[in-house]
Amino acid sequence: MKILFMGTPDFAVPSLEALLKQGYEIAAVVTQPDRPKGRKRELTPSPVKVFALERGLQVLQPERLRSPEGVSEVAAIAPDLIVTAAYGQILPKSVLDMPRLGCINVHGSLLPGYRGGAPIQRSIINGEKVTGVTLMYMAEGLDTGDMIAKVEVPIADEDTAGSMFGKLSESGAALLLEWLPRIVDGTAGRTPQSEEEASYAPNLTREDEKLDWSQSSRRIFDRVRGLNPMAGGFTYLDGEVFKVWGCDIPQSPDKGLRREWESLAPGSVLEADAMGIRVRTGDGTLVLTEVQPAGKKALKATEFAKGARLAPGKVLG
Repeated sequence: MKILFMGTPDFAVPSLEALLKQGYEIAAVVTQPDRPKGRKRELTPSPVKVFALERGLQVLQPERLRSPEGVSEVAAIAPDLIVTAAYGQILPKSVLDMPRLGCINVHGSLLPGYRGGAPIQRSIINGEKVTGVTLMYMAEGLDTGDMIAKVEVPIADEDTAGSMFGKLSESGAALLLEWLPRIVDGTAGRTPQSEEEASYAPNLTREDEKLDWSQSSRRIFDRVRGLNPMAGGFTYLDGEVFKVWGCDIPQSPDKGLRREWESLAPGSVLEADAMGIRVRTGDGTLVLTEVQPAGKKALKATEFAKGARLAPGKVLG
């Protein structure tokens, strides 16, 4: 049985690694083309490409899988099964129909909730306490195919998008290995998704990354966690972008809001102490613990406050 694996970010690597360790034949790996990254905008291969090349696997990188060239590359492999995990492109019907065993996807949410490209980040941003992985047959729509199996994974307050990517990628790899024999012998069930229960998790935009201090401390806290370590949440300090990578909610009934601070506008800097930089929110305060001023590296908020003119009353945003 020849498997064609499709994936791009770190999330996909454990599934590919698990298949190799179990002795499955990976005929080739399809991943996104190298993209410019960093300040120097140097072309950088995807984590899946790096992993595959280190193990001597054939790597294909069509710019558009839907193009005649992309379809031809896949057809030349003649896979018996296609396995995808966060590949980043929708497979056309011509590719979906190729493998005799079909195309399956390891998706980072409990479908039909959070279909789309940013399910892990948006689950955290939306304050979910539980997410998971769904193993599914692929269809022409966006994550609309029949479900094979699911596994739930709790989201703790200490989790970020980065930590959840790690947890879900490992859970997804285990789920894939558990069900693959039944997919191969035809005994895996198929459960259609409920369109009434469907929700979507589109890719994040710059607007999603902007912090709104008028929101509750909890909402801002969840947004910061959901944006770490990808883009980070941002606000403005003296007209320049000021990123927030970490924060905490004060553990008190009033979320640390003293009476003398009640009249201050959301986004107002209240004080800086050994815990970090305290900022007024829509329903209390939030303590920034890790920040990044424009043009600088990320650092502890307490370290930034020592050398910055961050007088109480200064407004972020």
